[in-house]
Amino acid sequence: MQDLAGLGAFLDKLEEGVVFLDAQRNILQINQAALAMVGRDDNAVLGQLCPTLFAGTNCARACETRGHCALTPDRAEERNTQDIVLKGVNGRDTPLRMWAMALPPSASGPYCAIILRDCSREVELEAEVRERWQLGGLIGRSAVMQDLYQKVLRAAVSDANVLLSGESGVGKELVARALHDNSGRAKNPYVAVHCAALAENLLESELFGHVKGAFSGATALRIGRFEAANGGTLLLDEIGEISPATQTALLRVLQEREIVRVGENHPRKVDVRVIAATHRDLAAMVKRGEFREDLYYRLRVLPLHLPALREHRDDIAMLAAKLLGDLAQRYKRPKLRLSAEALAVLERHDWPGNVRQLFNALEYAVVQARGASIGVDDLLPELRAAPVPAPDGGVKLTRYYSAAATPEQDQARIEQVLQEVGGNRAEAARRLGMSRTTLWKRLNRAS
Repeated sequence: MQDLAGLGAFLDKLEEGVVFLDAQRNILQINQAALAMVGRDDNAVLGQLCPTLFAGTNCARACETRGHCALTPDRAEERNTQDIVLKGVNGRDTPLRMWAMALPPSASGPYCAIILRDCSREVELEAEVRERWQLGGLIGRSAVMQDLYQKVLRAAVSDANVLLSGESGVGKELVARALHDNSGRAKNPYVAVHCAALAENLLESELFGHVKGAFSGATALRIGRFEAANGGTLLLDEIGEISPATQTALLRVLQEREIVRVGENHPRKVDVRVIAATHRDLAAMVKRGEFREDLYYRLRVLPLHLPALREHRDDIAMLAAKLLGDLAQRYKRPKLRLSAEALAVLERHDWPGNVRQLFNALEYAVVQARGASIGVDDLLPELRAAPVPAPDGGVKLTRYYSAAATPEQDQARIEQVLQEVGGNRAEAARRLGMSRTTLWKRLNRAS
């Protein structure tokens, strides 16, 4: 491995990119595939620091912060992978997957090898699959989103009621639509009703309909949302806001599969799949007596929880690109793109309003931007003013895991992060930059 020049012919035959680094992260050797992926010339990159190849990406920022290659695993059986998108000089985005291999210690030779894989075709195939399976409204390639896609497709083939939970703005309406579009009811009506937007005295009429003269103002017969959705799907958004009386009426409909119009006495059969959505903790509401337990379990046959945006920050770049494309069309602007610095600001924000808040922030930026690129100065003041987390405490941005000097310090770091996230192992694994399986093994080894 000392004589890297002799490896040139072999390395250049590989489809995957290979970059050899010394212990100071200087580039010692790079093959033709890697040069093509990063759009550089070997004479221009040899001797440079590795982060210069991937400037503006999470990988480069983590590398510069830590002062070492954060991709290098601390154990041979592990692999720390990173997905990035490089902005080419020709304007073309190149999605890459990268990981590192530690090499045997050497005084002057290579310290590690970075492996690069061009994922352009994978992204194209994913887009085709998303279009085929009617998941176009849902965006993201992170593990949590891939898991959500699988759950949606599995739930879609069933006729059972679904309860969607998650914070406001995470896209519960998009998931409901995807469930309908991939179901056997896709050719039949899809009807949505926002329960919190209707007054209590109107909600029952909206859901079940009314006859002429049923109450003051009922000047004509009107069918309700259940009848309108007959044969199809009905989304009951913000189900946690309905009154006890409406909860009782809704429970009867779910049990008997029939509705009674307001002002009428005889029931009417309906064939509707119900999807309920809420940002509230219905289980806690049941314990407090605010929501009927029997209705809760009728709705929660297939529970689906949607992750908050801060739980899959890796998808912010892809989400922002999609939303900017939509905004560019709305405002009749040329295609807009985020600068690396602006994207870094978006990626470190917590987004309590999730994707909806991200969309509003990008709309502000589109209005402010004067050119084709959105810079930090074009973002909302509260985003620009957010402090950059310190390298030793910035767990919100941590995607990589670097083992401590001793196993005891290693274990202490894991326990510290677990305490910070209230014992949530999935979030702890994300912050530590390791898989949940690896975290589980570490905890078992320590116990």
